[in-house]
Amino acid sequence: MFRLLYHPAVAADDLPLIPRNVHTRIARAIQQRLVTSPDRAGTPLRGTLKGYWKLRVGDYRVVYAVHGTDVWILAIRHRATVYTDLPARLPE
Repeated sequence: MFRLLYHPAVAADDLPLIPRNVHTRIARAIQQRLVTSPDRAGTPLRGTLKGYWKLRVGDYRVVYAVHGTDVWILAIRHRATVYTDLPARLPE
């Protein structure tokens, strides 16, 4: 089992922008797929985001990183903006 950890901006910035009916789908996908096998649930990102993963839930993307048994969820945003907004949240 993996432990889920969230970037503070996920609750403050991302979740208020997501429609309520999509919240349930995203929460279910995170609990069912990322807790058990995050490396099989998502797709690895490329380029400057190499080392990070994405989980597709409809038009939304859950971007995360796996560190040992911890899964850091860095962003949950619409596919149109997730990759432009994400670099500000990444550690340097």
